Amino acid sequence: MSTAAIPPYITRMKKNAFLKSAAVLSFGGILAKGIGALYRIPLAGILGGYGMGLYQMAYPLFCVLLALSSAGIPSAFSRIVAREAARGHDLAPTLKTALRLFAVLGLCGTAAMCLLAPFMSALQGDGGLLSCYLFLAPSVFLVALIAVFRGYFQGKEDMTPTALSEVAEQLVKAVFGLYFATRFAERPVLAVGLCLFSVTLSELCALLFLLTCRKKEPARMLAVRRTDGREIFLSVLPVMAATGLLPLSQTVDSVLLVRLLRGGTEHAVALYGLFAGGAASLISLPATLCCGLAKAAVPSVSRASAVGNGEEAGARAMYALLVTLLLSAPCALGLFFFARPIVSFLYGNLAREEAEILIVLVKTLSVSAVSLACVDTLAACLTGMGRAKTAALSMLIAVAAKFALQVALVPRLSVGGAAISANVCYLVAFFLDLYYTVKKKRINGYDHGHRFGNRERRRVGAGDLRHEEGAEGARAQYVARRGNTA
Repeated sequence: MSTAAIPPYITRMKKNAFLKSAAVLSFGGILAKGIGALYRIPLAGILGGYGMGLYQMAYPLFCVLLALSSAGIPSAFSRIVAREAARGHDLAPTLKTALRLFAVLGLCGTAAMCLLAPFMSALQGDGGLLSCYLFLAPSVFLVALIAVFRGYFQGKEDMTPTALSEVAEQLVKAVFGLYFATRFAERPVLAVGLCLFSVTLSELCALLFLLTCRKKEPARMLAVRRTDGREIFLSVLPVMAATGLLPLSQTVDSVLLVRLLRGGTEHAVALYGLFAGGAASLISLPATLCCGLAKAAVPSVSRASAVGNGEEAGARAMYALLVTLLLSAPCALGLFFFARPIVSFLYGNLAREEAEILIVLVKTLSVSAVSLACVDTLAACLTGMGRAKTAALSMLIAVAAKFALQVALVPRLSVGGAAISANVCYLVAFFLDLYYTVKKKRINGYDHGHRFGNRERRRVGAGDLRHEEGAEGARAQYVARRGNTA
């Protein structure tokens, strides 16, 4: 069925449902991030420089293991759930299979963190980090299970459990973290370890909340199809690759850019801090605002793709992109024209020279406020269409272009070359994702019509053999069937 054949009021209902889902996820994500940001302010004052240093040093290994065990699971699994739901299959067996699979991956991540804790604490030169790693390690297992449940609910286009669990997660972490930090302020190592343990407690509470939401669902008698664990893992793997490529490239940036900048200045670390900690953080805010669109796009596009309606899937993807552009473009313009007052308000303690550099970086990177948000949405749509590998390939090409430009431009243009390289990276990823989204829409639309026509021809052939009406009778029957279908 083409998009033109869909009644307008049904199309409006679908768009309204999509916007509602996106709004719920975006609001929950922004509220959760706001709580997290407010939590860090008093925490830094209580723990002091040494305590916050320990707190931050424990996170890189944690983030790497999370990327290996749970990155991309919500998006990838929501596509599988949406596909099975569109085909009328019972979702319980698929959920159980995914939970068993990613529980194993999560346990492996937790075990790896425990085993690496002594080595990492020794490498980082502070034995106090050992207990910090051990307090944080169970979170890797819990986050893997949480990711599966969030993907399950998002695939059913029920975004409320995901949004509420994210808010609850941050609230529990903030309450327990501040309590532990205040209670053991005189023992900084223990205070930091217990603050990190509050992360584990927050993940446990989020998991229990999602389990409660799952138990409240009404039982339904549907056709049972057992999704193989291998099928789920292979579906998630390219999404994990696409999701992890950008953070991994940013980790490489922290080494490569500083080395390149040191060739022309003694303030390489400070310049990198202005770029990554200042300008890049501001540019990522519009993408955070649009994150709900990306999450909501996966099940919406998947349902259309599952029934072979590529034209409708493409239309939904283009609608998600349009809404992303409408939200991110004003943010980009605001960052460009109001860079100076924004920097003065948020970074008033910077020296004048550093503030001027940051203003130039924000203006230069403002274009990426749009392209990065659009890349997130289009990558999610490609995942919904079953083209997660394409999104991963696009990001790989974009990251390679960024590194090549950094090597060529940073020695000549200093940190400005890094900003130009980042712009090119996101633009390359955007145009590649857009090309493949439109291409997939056309191919799916053709395949659907082609398969439909073949089915009609096979039916005509069968009728010809059955009734022995000859060639003329078969042609007349075919024309009649095509007319009825139209």
